[in-house]
Amino acid sequence: MILLLNLSIIIIILVNIIMLMSSLLSKKMMWDREKCSPFECGFDPKCLPRIPFSLHFFLITMIFLIFDIEIALILPMIISFKMTNFILWWKISSFFIIILLIGLYHEWNQNMLNWII
Repeated sequence: MILLLNLSIIIIILVNIIMLMSSLLSKKMMWDREKCSPFECGFDPKCLPRIPFSLHFFLITMIFLIFDIEIALILPMIISFKMTNFILWWKISSFFIIILLIGLYHEWNQNMLNWII
């Protein structure tokens, strides 16, 4: 029992020494705190946090997600080409691609693809 108590005290002391050494030897300084903060959702960490972010940033994110999901759905279609009836595969694939092209045309008409911020 005493051996276990001694070992736990030694471990606690070693952990505290290592934490103290890492904080003293760390390269992070107070003026680097803002530089190390995350930059997400279009917010600048050096401005006021209540400034609304650009709606254009949100639209670009949504377009990226749509086309990312499109790729994830088209790849299994290509793999399943050999396993299914060609006519059925052609109808399903063309219907899916037509829906995506209509969405792309709508985004083009709404000027969502304009990358000027």
